[in-house]
Amino acid sequence: MIPPRFDVTPDQIDRVVAVFYGAVRRHEVLGPVFARHVTDWPAHEAKIAAFWRNAILYERSYDGSPMRAHMRAGDVRADHFPIWLALFDETLRRTLPPDPARAWSALAHRIGQGLRMGVEDIRPTREGPPILR
Repeated sequence: MIPPRFDVTPDQIDRVVAVFYGAVRRHEVLGPVFARHVTDWPAHEAKIAAFWRNAILYERSYDGSPMRAHMRAGDVRADHFPIWLALFDETLRRTLPPDPARAWSALAHRIGQGLRMGVEDIRPTREGPPILR
């Protein structure tokens, strides 16, 4: 049996996911994006909790492709990820003890960076010189 990445229980994972998606549904930017794609919140939360149990506890209960889901959505933008991560970090700080909150945050940021890059890569490129900001 592989030991977990850090000390967190399945119940804590379920709680973080529930609190986070409650905040997402109320968020002025993320709420409408998720509302266009999630029609069954309990099923979505169960699937995401399974994703995190797989990523943290090495349970093999998740079956899906987060990259494919985010790319297929069509309206998920790279600039959504910093908002998502800030809201997730706040949820972790409010819901977990400091050490697992920091460890989970670091993992979420690594995953989020990969998803952001994937979403960014599928966007059509503009003709002409790049816009530097």
